[in-house]
Amino acid sequence: MEIHTPGTLKLPKSALTIGALDGVHRGHQALLLKTKERAEKLGVPFVVYTFDPPPKVFFKKCQMITTLDEKLNRLEMLGAEHVIVGEFNEAFTKQTVSSFIEELQLINPVEIWEGPNFQFGKDRKGSIDDLRASFHVGVLNPLQCEHGELISSTRIRSLLQQGNISLAKTLLGDIRYISFLAEKNYAV
Repeated sequence: MEIHTPGTLKLPKSALTIGALDGVHRGHQALLLKTKERAEKLGVPFVVYTFDPPPKVFFKKCQMITTLDEKLNRLEMLGAEHVIVGEFNEAFTKQTVSSFIEELQLINPVEIWEGPNFQFGKDRKGSIDDLRASFHVGVLNPLQCEHGELISSTRIRSLLQQGNISLAKTLLGDIRYISFLAEKNYAV
């Protein structure tokens, strides 16, 4: 897996997903594995664009679930070939929707996969529709746990703060098992 800073990776084609991916939890894993599946089918590199720190940690000063090294390790185990790590700072928060799309054009995504509530750019003004104006975008519905609740980094942070480590670990998933299933092309 190769790690890049924004604007330094250039590819003739790729399959891409973008997100904070704090925790690389089971919901993230489903999105990542979908993107990997499509990259393999299309014969293009599997690219992940993520941020350090995650935007919620930057803006709300909340607890980070995984360090950047842990996140990168999980992404590698899931088969990411290239990871772009954007330093999420004051300057990054001012990036316009159009300049972010121009940056993405450097890696020529054949497909981008996101969750339905994906937003980007200054003041989170960019949406899936903005991405669709330039790229083919697939949307994966959020993953729910066995009790019907959404799996999210916010929920995992809350569980950790409440001391419910067991349920938090369940929602984070065993990445080694998920990675094994992905290698065998089993549905997760």
